[in-house]
Parts: sequence; structure tokens; C-alpha cells
Amino acid sequence: MFEPALPEISVTQIPDDGYLIDVREEHEWVSGHAPTAVFLPMSQIASRVAEVPRDRTVYLVCAAGMRSAEVGQWLAQQGFDAVNVSGGMMAWAGAGLPIVT
Repeated sequence: MFEPALPEISVTQIPDDGYLIDVREEHEWVSGHAPTAVFLPMSQIASRVAEVPRDRTVYLVCAAGMRSAEVGQWLAQQGFDAVNVSGGMMAWAGAGLPIVT
């Protein structure tokens, strides 16, 4: 059976007050991340799911959008309102958005 498609938005559509979760691993995070992102690596999402807010939409980002889509699908199955950020941090950098190192 197919799972419903996870909603997806571009990096420029993330609301200013959006809860952005970066699911990349630590070596990727330290090389540069969105200023307001919360670091929650894909490898730890199941054990740290209690840290993800249930009362608001969560936006998920990785390097290119694949891992964040996978995490988003899993979170959606757990009852979260999850949205994938298309193109990930590659698109973020390409759009000239700020990056913290």
C-alpha cells in the first residue's frame, strides 16, 4: 500500500516562525546550517521524538531533501504535521539564505 505524499515546500516558503528541524548528521550540521534550525539527526529521531512539538507544523531539512522526506513520512505516521523542505540545504545555500557555521 502506498503512503500519502508528504507535503513539500521550497526554502523560501518556510514561515519566519516555522519550526525547522535539520535531520543531517553532526559533521554536516557543523559545516553550515540554517540559523533557526533545531539539530535532530535522522539517526536519533526515534529516540528523541518527544522533543518534536506536536502542536505545530514541523519543517524538515537535510542536504538535498531525501532524508528529510523519509523522516517526515515517519513523523506523519506518528501523528505529527510534517512538511519536507524541497532541495534541502543545497537549495537553501542556492537561494542565498543565511547559513551559520
